[in-house]
Amino acid sequence: MPADRDLFAQDAVGVAPLLLGGLLRHGDTVLRITEVEAYLAETDPGSHAFRRRTARNAGMFGPPGHLYAYFSYGMHVCANIVCSPTGEASAVLLRAGEIVTGIDAARARRGPAVADRDLARGPARLTRALGIRLDQNSADLFTEPFELTLPGTPVVALTGPRTGVAGAGGGSDYSWRFWIPGDRSVSAYRRHPGLDRDATI
Repeated sequence: MPADRDLFAQDAVGVAPLLLGGLLRHGDTVLRITEVEAYLAETDPGSHAFRRRTARNAGMFGPPGHLYAYFSYGMHVCANIVCSPTGEASAVLLRAGEIVTGIDAARARRGPAVADRDLARGPARLTRALGIRLDQNSADLFTEPFELTLPGTPVVALTGPRTGVAGAGGGSDYSWRFWIPGDRSVSAYRRHPGLDRDATI
């Protein structure tokens, strides 16, 4: 069913598991979402918005149902869906998915030798497979070239600590990574090398 923008007016932790199994279209390419992570603001030490609003993270404070895109490590674009009312930073990182339409276009962007399961397996691969660009930061996901539909019934999800997040934000107190169990497109969990030794996974 088509996503309701009002759904995204709640915080990202509530929205994240509801996205699993949903379909995100960008142009002629469609992705089935299989893995996500939720990020909040001043209460979340793993979030871009933990300390303050900046030019880089301004999109995260935007209207719900919009795109928050950013550069990771100066080379990869990652895509998030903005949640919460305007002015309250909250977003769901799209970590992984399965390309279900437009697979040839996705493979042209990712490379001819890439296996189907790996086309969008990881946040940087996902945006590249879908063709999402950094200059689409703050784009409305309810208008062309985007379309978002959600499953009629929420899927069963597993949850655990977020991948590659250092410090307290990567520990078990922030088990805000959600994924569809057994789906081959879900990325491997990677514990950040700087994560506190007493954090669990």
